[in-house]
Amino acid sequence: MIFFHVGGGWALTQVEPVKLVVGDVAPMEVRMVPAEAPGQIEIEEAEPPPPVELKPPPPELAAIVEPPPPDLPPPEFPLAKIDLPPPDQPPPPEIPPPEKKVEPKPKPVEPKPVQKKPQPARPAAPVDAGPQQAAPAAPAAPRTVQASQLGWLVQPNPAYPARSRRAGEQGTATIRVLVDVTGRPAQVSLAASSGHADLDQAALSAVRAAQFRPYMEGGLAQAVWVHVPIKFVLQ
Repeated sequence: MIFFHVGGGWALTQVEPVKLVVGDVAPMEVRMVPAEAPGQIEIEEAEPPPPVELKPPPPELAAIVEPPPPDLPPPEFPLAKIDLPPPDQPPPPEIPPPEKKVEPKPKPVEPKPVQKKPQPARPAAPVDAGPQQAAPAAPAAPRTVQASQLGWLVQPNPAYPARSRRAGEQGTATIRVLVDVTGRPAQVSLAASSGHADLDQAALSAVRAAQFRPYMEGGLAQAVWVHVPIKFVLQ
């Protein structure tokens, strides 16, 4: 590649440039030429246009279209008579013969039973009575004791009625209570009123919610009656 470029450069140096020879320039002359007079324009006379023939207007459509003919009456056709046989009459309904009523047979009269006379009872043979067992004794009715003999597990806590407090009501209500063997109030009743119904109801509710200690006698718990006074005093 290097020899190729060197050879190309040497060849360009051997080419002789073409010498340009500048000759003499001929002088130029400028002359003024008068303008020519304008010639007359010849106008040719145009021939008049041929006359235009006017065509008559077309006839009106109403004159061309003929009116439709009047409506013709519908054609009449002769009616054919058809002889139809008369309808068959339904047969008369059959009336069933009346049913015979079966009369119930009379029930046979049953003979009344003959009552036999009771025979006299024979005296029973004497039976040697052995030693009879004594019937179990009925449980004794609960007796009444003092509330202090039992004691309390849950003391009554009466709520003073608001209406009684506003009215200034006071008093003592005595409650009669049947305490069972577990110490629970089994029956609660009013033994003596405080004179005010609201105070009495509050005392009953307080005793129902209380609990006694079971009453013990001979090592056994027994049910007893007690009287519990509930006092209502305003402070």
